[in-house]
Amino acid sequence: MKIIWEEVEMYSEKYLNVMDFTEKVRSLVVKSKVKEGVVNIFNPHVTCAICVNENDPDLWQDLLEAYQRIAPVKGDYRHNAKYQGMPGEQNAHAHIINTLMGSAVSLPIRQGNLILGTWQSILFIELDGGKHRRITVQIMGE
Repeated sequence: MKIIWEEVEMYSEKYLNVMDFTEKVRSLVVKSKVKEGVVNIFNPHVTCAICVNENDPDLWQDLLEAYQRIAPVKGDYRHNAKYQGMPGEQNAHAHIINTLMGSAVSLPIRQGNLILGTWQSILFIELDGGKHRRITVQIMGE
């Protein structure tokens, strides 16, 4: 069995943003030459998230607005109070949303193709922008 490790770099100048990185992952699967297996996508950061959902910018805006209702950027958080002298640490909202969204996605590979539903894409959700992120992609199979 092959096990291949790759990294995908993500960056957003926007504080809150959704980006589709399906094609980056798909190209890594093709490059791996794995015909039957799985791709594990892991986000090692605590203030952004990954998920599988529709590639629709209107939906992305709806998601970001919903996140703001759940955990507003300007909310009253103990984490932010604890680090009030550190502007880069005023990000409790991002930690909360990351916990709800998750940090990993596993997808099947069949006949050399990444398997996704008709409307599904692999999305990176930036919740504390202006940071360079490295997403780990592990491809396993035959």
